[in-house]
Amino acid sequence: MPQTFPVRIETARISSGPNQTVYYPRVIGMQNQQVQRAMNQAIVQQTQQLIDEQTGNMPTTVEEMLGTFEIKNNQRNVLSLSLSNYTYHFQAAHGMTYIKSLTFDTQTGRLYQLKDLFKPGSDYVNRLSEVIDLQINQRSIQTLFGFTAIRPDQDFYIADKALVIYFQLYEITPYVFGFPMFPISVYEIQDSIDENGPLGRMATNN
Repeated sequence: MPQTFPVRIETARISSGPNQTVYYPRVIGMQNQQVQRAMNQAIVQQTQQLIDEQTGNMPTTVEEMLGTFEIKNNQRNVLSLSLSNYTYHFQAAHGMTYIKSLTFDTQTGRLYQLKDLFKPGSDYVNRLSEVIDLQINQRSIQTLFGFTAIRPDQDFYIADKALVIYFQLYEITPYVFGFPMFPISVYEIQDSIDENGPLGRMATNN
């Protein structure tokens, strides 16, 4: 595998009033400006979608909004990051947080969906759902309606040699459980992953 380098990230911000600041990552310094632009457009778009989701459906005033981000993987030409947005509305019982993640190929700017990480035709939904169901039982996680399966486009990020599948607040568990996160080793699902995709790159040892 040729030498690969992490991409450079700086922090950008949107401020829309007192107690309303959203921090988000911006990729900088890439030789391929077209790829850099595509990745940054996707990040801005997702950041704005989170803001819209928090403000769009609520008639009450936003008292506080804080957006933050975490870089989960920045190696082997794979950039995986999570964007979170916490918003508290006037007189709400508590604030609400959403997390969304983006995973890119830093050579091409391609944004991956969950299905893109696996071989065409592989039953990745069932495969991942079985692993998650086992973890739910092992970790004694209380579910709201019992867990059956992930969505084909379930939220995920990549962190080194693990695929992390996660669920939004209230999606499968009560609020007190926060965001249920399920790390799955790439080696546990190696026969299903696309060897040329991001997980395939993580699974190689060189």
